[in-house]
Formats: sequence, C-alpha cells, structure tokens
Amino acid sequence: MATIKKDPVLVILQLTGANDYLNTIVPYTNPHYRDARPRMNIPEDQVLPIDDELGFNPNMGPLKKIYDEGKMAIIHGIGFDNSPRSHFRAMDIWHTCEPDIVGTEGWVAKVARDLDPAGENPLKVINFGQGLPRALALRGVPVTSVSNLESYGMMSGVPGVSAESERNQLLERFARMYAPAVGTGPVMDYLGQTGRDALKGADILKVAPEKYTSTVEYAETSIAKYLRDVARVYLADLGTQVFYTSHGPFDTHFNQMPMHSRLWTETSIAISDFFDDLKEHDAGDNLIMMLFTEFGRRVRDNGTGTDHGAGGGAFVIGNQVKGGMYGTYPSLAPEDLQQGDLAPNYDFRGFYSTAIDKWLGLDPVPIVGGKFEQLAFV
Repeated sequence: MATIKKDPVLVILQLTGANDYLNTIVPYTNPHYRDARPRMNIPEDQVLPIDDELGFNPNMGPLKKIYDEGKMAIIHGIGFDNSPRSHFRAMDIWHTCEPDIVGTEGWVAKVARDLDPAGENPLKVINFGQGLPRALALRGVPVTSVSNLESYGMMSGVPGVSAESERNQLLERFARMYAPAVGTGPVMDYLGQTGRDALKGADILKVAPEKYTSTVEYAETSIAKYLRDVARVYLADLGTQVFYTSHGPFDTHFNQMPMHSRLWTETSIAISDFFDDLKEHDAGDNLIMMLFTEFGRRVRDNGTGTDHGAGGGAFVIGNQVKGGMYGTYPSLAPEDLQQGDLAPNYDFRGFYSTAIDKWLGLDPVPIVGGKFEQLAFV
C-alpha cells in the first residue's frame, strides 16, 4: 500500500439471485458439463477460452479483455458449508459472515466503523440502489443509500426541511427504506441519527454530478447508471472508501440462456465503461472492485434453466489486482457433487479477509469472525 498515495477504495458489486458459475466460467471441455446440461450448455466454439479447460461466457468479452490485461482475478469454488439454497438465508450469511446464526451486524458496516471510528463522514460508505443491504447495517454507523444521485442531493434543499413536520416525513421515508436491513423494532431509534446523517450526506453529494465530466458514454441500464454514479462520487473526492451496488436478478430457473446472456452483457459493458472512465481521469490505481453472488446453481439443468446450488465463483478487478485464477474449480464428477451441486472449497470469509487486510489495511478477524485463508490477488 506504500505506493498508493490516496486512501484505498473498494467497490462491491452483488450479483443478486445466484449467478450460474458453470455458465459464467465455463468448463467447456469437461464431458460431465455436457452430460449434465443437454439444453443449458454453452457450445465450445462460442466460449472465450482462458485455457484448454475453462473459458468465459461469450457475453463477457469486455471482462475477458480486462482479464487478458492481467487486471482480473477469478476465485473458484467460493461459498460455505451446508448451503441453505435459500436466497434470503444465503445473502444473510454473506452479509453478516454468520453461517451458523442469524446475524444482525453487516460486515461492510464494521469496515466503515473501523475506517471512520468517530462516524465523521456519512459518505464513508455509500450504497447505490433501492433500500439498504444488510451488509451495510450496524447501529451507530452512518451509511448513505442512494437510488438516484440527481434527486438525492435535492432533499436538503426542500423548503422548510428544518421544520419538524418535514423532517419527520423524511425520516419516515428513510424508515421504510432501512427497515428490511435493521428490523422494524429498533428502526426508528436507529433512524434518528441515520436520517440526520443522510440529510447531511445529501447536502455534500450535490456537488458530485456538478463536478463530473467524461467522454465515456454509459449504457442505458440500471447497473451502468449505478456504476456511473459510483464514478461521479468517487471522482468528486468526498472521502468515500466503500461503494456497494447490485445487479440482477440472476435467478435463472427458466428462460436461462437469453436472460443470463443479457445480464452478463449489461454487467460486462458497465464494468468496462466504469474502468475506462477511471482511466480517462487517471484515477484507477487506488480502487478495486469485488463481484460476488450468494451461491452457484445446480450442475444438472431443469430443461429451461437451473435451480439453486452451492459452490460458486467470485471476481476482483483493478489496476492493482494480481490477475489470474485462484483456487480449484470444483469437480463435476457425479460422485464428487453434494446433493447434485458443486462442492464449495474456499470459504467466502477468506475472500473478504483478503480485501479487508491486504487492500484496506484493517484487521479482518473481528469483521469476518475468525481467521480464514487469504489469497494473493492484491
């Protein structure tokens, strides 16, 4: 980190709905893949090869280019034991690092607390999207959640916003947005300070769109819009160190091939444009992006799609990333599957620990709840 002058910045992109690992990083020469997926396989001549065993989904060309430049790490077989195969429970586990109990403290919020112990900057962590992911929820930790950057900054300019009635209306709006993450019981208590922090953050955020110029033309998709907002706030130097956003739904039980193709086309182009934007501003050296999903999908297709599985894949992108493949692609042999799914072989908390320790320079043990194997992608 001594070579990086500015504070390290982490962008987290959640692929909501359980992305299909097998059709993302495709084991295109593996006969078990073809046997298990007579209808949902990607033809060998369409795969973008990494080596003679694995290749990218054909709709991931922009990401393949980043990988070929040595700026992308692929983490194989990521997950946790006893996958619940439930979106809600699995996301709770990823968000709180608590696979054995229902956790209430978000791991990103713990990172925010360590980065800004006094809670001085309400923009230290920003979520772009609807609501607040549980990963960002922790009482006493200010986190800003923005659905639309243009309109968000206008709230602090509402006439009479200091009046009690206006203030209460705004806090009720925040209460509805934040309740799913923190629970309805303590939400107003939590929101008293969170709402004030959000108003303060909104006032500061107004400058981001005004200061931003770029020749990069982002696509008209939700993920492109959110990543453009990340770029605008990041380039405004407001002290944000963690950005969080999501795209989906990757829950491809049916109509998978066109749906999955569209999602990865949108995601790949948006990420490529985002990093092109940073490059144009000479601002890419102190930022990395992590992509994760709650679990992979079943090895065998269901005829039109794939159902919930276990082991999956994750990615890290950035100028400082040591590109390549990490870990071992799980075996597709029928005797090695767990309930018909790929067996995860790398604990996701090690993935988090690597970024927390080697990138952000924090102690990961209290954040992820123990010591887990770190990788060398940064």
